[in-house]
Amino acid sequence: MFKKSALLVGMMFVPFATSAAEVPITGTVESRCIIQTDSAGTFGNPNAYTLTTKPADGGEPAIVRYDITLADSYYAEITPPTAFSSAPALPDVVTWVGSVEVSTVSDATGMGTYETDKVELGDTDRYDMTATGSTWFKISSTATMGGEKAFAGGTYTAVAEAVCIAK
Repeated sequence: MFKKSALLVGMMFVPFATSAAEVPITGTVESRCIIQTDSAGTFGNPNAYTLTTKPADGGEPAIVRYDITLADSYYAEITPPTAFSSAPALPDVVTWVGSVEVSTVSDATGMGTYETDKVELGDTDRYDMTATGSTWFKISSTATMGGEKAFAGGTYTAVAEAVCIAK
């Protein structure tokens, strides 16, 4: 009897072989905030040291559209250009001034306060997308060469950033 008890107690202290497995569970989430470029902007060159998207100066602002299918779940953050992504060699520092504003909305009642309620975070404008539907934003930009020096001939490209941020 004592031998059986000792054997049973001894077996309790022997580690048993165990196995484990990690089982992945994945899923795909499709954003309910879609960003589309409706029209790329164009710089006009009203004088030797200014590039601008102002229509009166030969430019055209960029238009970006946000399509929201789940209300009150996203922020739209839009940043006008703050540098050239490609340009000829520049003789001086360029100063940037940009703006973003609501151009058109698909639901005037639900989206009517987007512009007045926007939050400015440095160069970025944040909009609380509280309604479903489409909102068009106009992105304007002006680049001025320091010291009123002339921009060299060539192609200049600057990029605005538009993102959706889930709340």
